[in-house]
Amino acid sequence: MKAILVGFMGSGKTTVGHLLAKKLNIPYHDLDDMVIEKAGKPIKQIFAEDGETVFRQLEHEALEEALNGEGILGTGGGTPIQDVNFEMLKDSEVPVVLLDVMPETIMSRLKNNQDRPLAKQLGLDGLVDLKGQRDARYEQVSDFRVATDELTPNEVVETINKNLFIKM
Repeated sequence: MKAILVGFMGSGKTTVGHLLAKKLNIPYHDLDDMVIEKAGKPIKQIFAEDGETVFRQLEHEALEEALNGEGILGTGGGTPIQDVNFEMLKDSEVPVVLLDVMPETIMSRLKNNQDRPLAKQLGLDGLVDLKGQRDARYEQVSDFRVATDELTPNEVVETINKNLFIKM
């Protein structure tokens, strides 16, 4: 891996990950997609039929596998929260980039997204609480932080590229 993207839902991990991978001419891997492929069913279905514990185990296995691959990896919003994943990300020699975002921006970005019912369910106050619980973990595993609120996805890519890949 050239870089691992972490951050809360709606921070831009998937969009930025695809653009960064394209710019560097390397593959993009989405951890959630890897879990779906491994389980043979959507994440909602994994949670409904098997529970969060099974999902988190699949997520961990996918992360372990992905770290040995090539490209850019976009993680799920909860990936660094699990202790074993936290340690793997923290100990990884691959640069970990935190895409940070304000809760108001999250709500704005996800308001019409039907695949993110958690955002609507939690509302702004719930998002603020959940993000607050996760922020320290994001900061602790990351080598570099980019606030994405006021930047276009391409500007985020340029910021990452300047700060992490200048050695290339």
